[in-house]
Amino acid sequence: MRRPLPGPAALLLALLLLPLPGRAQPDAVRTKQDPATTGQAKPEEAPAGLDSLFDQLYAAASPLEGRRIEGRIWQAWMQSGSDTVDALMKGGMTVMDKGDLKRAEDIFSAMIELQPDYAEAYNKRATVRFLAGNYAGSVADIERTLKLEPRHFGALSGLGAIMERLDNLPEALRAWRRALAANPFLADAPEKLKEIRRRIDASTL
Repeated sequence: MRRPLPGPAALLLALLLLPLPGRAQPDAVRTKQDPATTGQAKPEEAPAGLDSLFDQLYAAASPLEGRRIEGRIWQAWMQSGSDTVDALMKGGMTVMDKGDLKRAEDIFSAMIELQPDYAEAYNKRATVRFLAGNYAGSVADIERTLKLEPRHFGALSGLGAIMERLDNLPEALRAWRRALAANPFLADAPEKLKEIRRRIDASTL
């Protein structure tokens, strides 16, 4: 059952989702944490429990099947159980894609205030903070995401990307290994692991 829409939250939602005046829409910003990059499950597919979906992921017989189940996991993560928070998620992703990172961060922060146990709210704010160059803030949100959902391969791959940007290659390698363990079909992860290992080996010569 959906949670009812509270009065103050409804007002906040209306204010946050006001149209952006006079902005041209730039190319959408996408990251591995965004389900648009990994594929969505078909609308007619009923959402399954996350434990069941991860069991299916680890038992998948092919990369194609694994990617399909990965999409269903993203779909499950995007479902907060609250109409208000789901609407904020949609609005936050829209303004993030338009490049308004400050406004997107405000929306994702509002989601966290309304539902502080919702892992994907922290993951999306981590994405925005990463795009804005706020790596410390992004790592803090990734840690909150992983505390709520330790299997969040999107957050783990994001952590790997941040550690690589900071030239902390051992931690980058560790994060990517955890991401691949959480999702054996994670795109580009094996190549990323090889690249980081090469960089670590080169730095020790």
